Amino acid sequence: MTDRVAELLARLTMAEKVALLHQAQPAVPRLGLAAFQTGCEALHGVAWLGRATVFPQAVGLGASWDRALLREVGAAAATEVRAFHHDPPREGARASLNVWAPVVNPLRDPRWGRNEEGYSEDPHATAQLAIAYCTGLRGEHPEVWRTTPVLKHFLAYNVETDRDVADVLVPARVLHEYELPVFLEPLRAGVVAGVMPAYNLVNGVPNHVHPLLALLRQAKPDVVVCSDAYAPSNLVTTERYFESHPESHAAALRAGVDSFTDNGPDAGPTVERLTEALARGLIAEADVDAAAGRLLAMRASTGELDPAADPYAATTRDAIASPEHARLAARAARAGIVLLKNAGAALPWSSPAAVAVIGHLGDRNLRDWYSGSLPYAVTVAGALRERLGPDRVSAVDGLDLVHVDLDLGNGPGTVFAHQDWGNSVQCPSPVHTLRDTATGGYLTTDDDGVLSATAETPDGWVVRELWELHPARDGRVLLFSNALRRYVTIAPDGRPAALVDSPSDALRLTWRPVAAGVDEAVAAARAAERVVVVLGNDPHINGRETVDRDALALPAQQEALLRAVKDANPDVVLVLTSSYPYAIDWAQANVPAIVWTSHAGQELGSAVADTLLGAANPAGRLPQTWYGAGTALPAPTDYDIIGSGWTYQYHRGEVLYPFGHGLSYTTFSYGTLTVQPTPDGAAATVTVTNTGDRPGDEVVQLYVTPRGWPVPAPIRRLCGFERIALAPGESREVRFEVSSSALSYWSEEDGRLIGPTGNYEFTAGTSRAFLKG
Repeated sequence: MTDRVAELLARLTMAEKVALLHQAQPAVPRLGLAAFQTGCEALHGVAWLGRATVFPQAVGLGASWDRALLREVGAAAATEVRAFHHDPPREGARASLNVWAPVVNPLRDPRWGRNEEGYSEDPHATAQLAIAYCTGLRGEHPEVWRTTPVLKHFLAYNVETDRDVADVLVPARVLHEYELPVFLEPLRAGVVAGVMPAYNLVNGVPNHVHPLLALLRQAKPDVVVCSDAYAPSNLVTTERYFESHPESHAAALRAGVDSFTDNGPDAGPTVERLTEALARGLIAEADVDAAAGRLLAMRASTGELDPAADPYAATTRDAIASPEHARLAARAARAGIVLLKNAGAALPWSSPAAVAVIGHLGDRNLRDWYSGSLPYAVTVAGALRERLGPDRVSAVDGLDLVHVDLDLGNGPGTVFAHQDWGNSVQCPSPVHTLRDTATGGYLTTDDDGVLSATAETPDGWVVRELWELHPARDGRVLLFSNALRRYVTIAPDGRPAALVDSPSDALRLTWRPVAAGVDEAVAAARAAERVVVVLGNDPHINGRETVDRDALALPAQQEALLRAVKDANPDVVLVLTSSYPYAIDWAQANVPAIVWTSHAGQELGSAVADTLLGAANPAGRLPQTWYGAGTALPAPTDYDIIGSGWTYQYHRGEVLYPFGHGLSYTTFSYGTLTVQPTPDGAAATVTVTNTGDRPGDEVVQLYVTPRGWPVPAPIRRLCGFERIALAPGESREVRFEVSSSALSYWSEEDGRLIGPTGNYEFTAGTSRAFLKG
């Protein structure tokens, strides 16, 4: 604690200190303290504040396996946060320098709605990439932090279904070997200011009052623990873990929570509850002082209390969506592309005469919930047109056209482009989007339920552009708003609106097919030399915060489109643009080349086009296992990765694509892997050579397999990785320092990590061809 923070604490009244414990901290003018708010979302660029550079989703950054790149992206995101703070656009809000990023929950279950927000299913990779991103967010100045990162979400959080009441059972070994390192390692690295607890309960105890929060302070004594939104109230209202809010807030404060994100900007309830807890002796003044002191210290670390010494204070709005950051976004988009399959060297293309881009994502570039507004959006079709010429590239979305006798003010009916997105855990009935072919707008509702085709794209916390099609007895269709949970009828003013609960009161609509999207796609495929089918998810539909997927398959409409196009033209490439893995068994067996990318931000299309045409050599590697359609996955709430065979470490069945998989347009060879013991673990060295005729990046992966443990050991465990660039014929020696923790297991009997013990087999290479040492 600095002298300035100690002085402030001594001069603040108890009421003023209690007020600092809410997210929206009021100003204290007599002491020169400005108003402050925790929380600016910066998962892959600045979110929710308008136009800003949009980098690839976190899972796409994870696919790069590139620490240096993540440091640069973190620094760019933090610079834009600073610009929004010091010199916000006139129409924009002033950003907090406390950023809620990154998400470090390991991607145990690919069905998790928030899969897009994590880096990897492996704890070592997750921790290393989080350290790199946080290093960029923190900045290079020895004393003043560019921003103060907050890790999310402590602890064992991979389920959106009933997330505020879900109680997950996590064995001690899984906690200490898999769940905890992703938080403790970044904290120990000194580049993290805070941690946010998760909504759920772990082993019967809500995370916001969990004894394991104490481990965070052991790793970093001044870490700020910042609650998730409304979670303090949940302790009483939904979890019913406490009888009253003063009791729950007191328990959270004593457990380590410093900042209460509750009731939006209204600090009143939080202040009242903590004040009552003080009066009842449930907390002491020392508890309030400790929390307020940590919050003030975090604010002080950004230079707030000494603006003259702030090296970042001159950051202006010119930094927002700057050309420099656009170039970095393009590099990041290319770095995360994974070549899953390339039979017969189907890729790269050599200047095809005619290319058909087919699929709903071929000429669209989407943001997600934690994105800023795209400053521009390069699509796959757009980038190919730019590189090959517009006359050589056609684009069709492959969606069916339907006429619905729904009067939106333009006549007796509307022709919609219809897309069936399938279902989710939260919605067993399939959801659909309807885009007006005349206006280009998506069918949506306003707050009163009135329908219009005015939405640019499905978006928002509540996605009002999702519709369920319920059959009527006479063969017609009832339109049901997935967001409002009401049927469409005719309002008293004559406009269609989602107003009624009963299907008997709903408007019965005639649904008449006009044109089959598959027919249009087949015609385009037959007329082209090369075909690229661009499929995947919309990040706001069936797989996002609050919505888990119920399976891994592509929506049936997309699968049918791909098969029809492949029959029409065998020279097809599948580009999956998605926030999570799919079980694409048929495509793996039948499509010559398959590429995966996350929703990679404003430069998505450029990265894909450059990869298809060979201007970029793909070097991304999968950050998580892609399971096949026949894989019986454990229950989403089964966190016992050891007993249930979760993740590449313990899964013994066949998979579609293994963790770490990714192909290249060049080839690499590995020399002899040598491993020597060190006082803190082991040192491994291997020489890698580019044996092909193209420059390329290789992700060198080092794994260890324990032999002789008295407990079930992982099949293999990642203990080192490095992304290196090699020219044709170039060799490089790569050295790994393996920590003793990577060679250890948690002993429940001893209550600590045990190891190294027994023998260890080390392997280095790619996911499909390992070199043993």
